Amino acid sequence: MNRLRFLKIITSSLLAAPTLLSVLQKNNQSLFEVGHYTEPGSFTSGAEGPSVDTHGNLYAVNYNRQGTIGKVTIDGETTVFLELSDGSIANGIRFNSKGEMFLADYVNHNVLKVDLDSRQVSVFAHEPIMNQPNDLAIGANDILYASDPNWSESTGQLWRIDTDGTTTLLEDQMGTTNGIEVSTDESKLYVGESVQRKVWQYDLSNDGEISNKRLLIEFSDFGLDGIRCDQKGNLYITRHGKGTVVIVSPEGKIIREIEMFEGKSITNLAFGGPDGKTVYCTVADIGNIQSFRTDTPGRSWNLFG
Repeated sequence: MNRLRFLKIITSSLLAAPTLLSVLQKNNQSLFEVGHYTEPGSFTSGAEGPSVDTHGNLYAVNYNRQGTIGKVTIDGETTVFLELSDGSIANGIRFNSKGEMFLADYVNHNVLKVDLDSRQVSVFAHEPIMNQPNDLAIGANDILYASDPNWSESTGQLWRIDTDGTTTLLEDQMGTTNGIEVSTDESKLYVGESVQRKVWQYDLSNDGEISNKRLLIEFSDFGLDGIRCDQKGNLYITRHGKGTVVIVSPEGKIIREIEMFEGKSITNLAFGGPDGKTVYCTVADIGNIQSFRTDTPGRSWNLFG
């Protein structure tokens, strides 16, 4: 019996024991071998926004029901960490250098800030002319960037949110903006357009100004969603509808493509684990988080989520 089939059989028998399941994944995964990290159906079809704090805890949106933030400890215990009020539903999650959590609240056009100790939620930025803040990126200087798609029109916008909560529209009249990330050396901003299947790169200044827009890569089929960089500068791009993560070099060349354990609607990813080399992927049509090991730590691992 090959290793992958053995892992699938063991996984199916352990779905009622997510703690043991996660330990199994950590101890037995070979590089780029994907397995379940949380139980299928533990998240809604809105599973999104994975991010890891400096203690190694993993967070993702819509655990158990819409409008929640789920927390998965390093031992695999999964609970509702937070339930948002006022009808808010989050999408992207990121942490700043102070360990504060930021959420893209696409319902109420907010970026929310969460104190992890008190679990107090406040509105960090509100911008009524946003379509719906979707994914977030953050620089080492704690400046946030938000994609802002209009799904019905297949268009989108790009925003900067400064450390005082001030919002600045960086570009409008884009395609369906979605995945977004700052490069490893902080010199570029990457923005994906889901419907158009393109990833753009901009030069990024120290104060968050963008310039010199050019195409990094374009795909011929399926969509794309979340984006993260590793410490070598490679981009990990989720291929929504295809059920894969594609690793792309800073020059726009495909290095490798990893297929999910099951499911096609992979929405986003984050790096974590004891060495930053575990990649956690939210898979909406399975309603869970799946994971694989890679050979390079994530860009923001152990710095911010």
